[in-house]
Amino acid sequence: MAETGHKTAAGTLKVTLVKSVIGFERSQREVVKGLGLRRIRHTVALKDTPAIRGMLHKVRHLVTVEQG
Repeated sequence: MAETGHKTAAGTLKVTLVKSVIGFERSQREVVKGLGLRRIRHTVALKDTPAIRGMLHKVRHLVTVEQG
């Protein structure tokens, strides 16, 4: 079977919260929580999926993303 969809070489992304969510919309706080980020400088490894990419796009001003 052929694979479909876009994948990176490793298939994971390292996401780090670099700015506080205080003062931003509640929906952005919920996205950060949904990504599993708890505090500033907390890093998580996430699968590279379209859903995760969309969440990262919404909070791109609060996080840094590296190919993992």
